[in-house]
Amino acid sequence: MKKIAILFVCHGNICRSPMAEFVMKRKVADAGVAEWFEIASAATSTEELGEPVYPGTRRILARNGIDCSGKRARQLTKADYQHYDLLVGMDSENLWNMRRMTGGDKDGKVRLLLDFTDEGGEISDPWYHGDFDQTWREVNLGCDALLKYCLEHEKDGSL
Repeated sequence: MKKIAILFVCHGNICRSPMAEFVMKRKVADAGVAEWFEIASAATSTEELGEPVYPGTRRILARNGIDCSGKRARQLTKADYQHYDLLVGMDSENLWNMRRMTGGDKDGKVRLLLDFTDEGGEISDPWYHGDFDQTWREVNLGCDALLKYCLEHEKDGSL
């Protein structure tokens, strides 16, 4: 089986995208398929480059037994588009910036996380509202659906 490479993307890579990165890593490990995946995260902006995961995100991850130590914000690159199978944004502004930064989306790799669910929508940004529990619930919902999607589509070769 070919590894499925997923890059989660948000504005600063300190709240939502690292939360999704580490939640997804836990989910694939719990499902016994970690070796089938490469999972990372990045930012569309340069504002937080090199910064660690935001304290609110670190706390909710730790409260759920997930360690994110060592993670530092990095920016999305054009080369990421070629490397990753899916580039998963948290909101529509992220998608616009991701497409701009990677030269478009000719292969249909750029998606919203909640588009893998039945509800769709955007992952709320706890940087602005401070409700990391809400973001945690949304990210978990999205990652559950994304894992299901990946496992189903890998089998039929459409991923």
